[in-house]
Amino acid sequence: MSFHIILHEPEIPQNTGSIGRLCVSNDAKLHLIHPLGFEVSDYYLRRAGLDYWERLAPTHYDDWADFRARNPGMPLRLFSTKAQRTHTQVAWADGDGLVFGRETRGLPDDLIKDHPEDLVKIPMVGEFHRSLNVAQAAAIGLYEALRQTKGW
Repeated sequence: MSFHIILHEPEIPQNTGSIGRLCVSNDAKLHLIHPLGFEVSDYYLRRAGLDYWERLAPTHYDDWADFRARNPGMPLRLFSTKAQRTHTQVAWADGDGLVFGRETRGLPDDLIKDHPEDLVKIPMVGEFHRSLNVAQAAAIGLYEALRQTKGW
């Protein structure tokens, strides 16, 4: 695996299914941090993931502490609209983890406070915006990391 997509308490199964397809198509590993806002057997999750979901084998974690305990040395980039640096200002390396928060609230404040040097954002130019769809953000982040590391 070259990169890791970490979804912190995702709420919408269609987004997770789409991100699963993204991971399978780009040799990335999907990590799901509970609680989830849906069942992994959810129709919409599998519908969005199509036949990719069977090839995905995401890793599940009870919570953030469980994730960190099982992945202690993984370099992380936490995507947040509160970041100062953009995702293109980071030197990406194979094995990096891209962390995305809940669709309705983003990452918890304690994660943002604990990882200020690891925060990145995707710039947006519109006047009214909260954030991008998490599946879109995951694709943008992953493809920038791949562009840098694969020389695309």
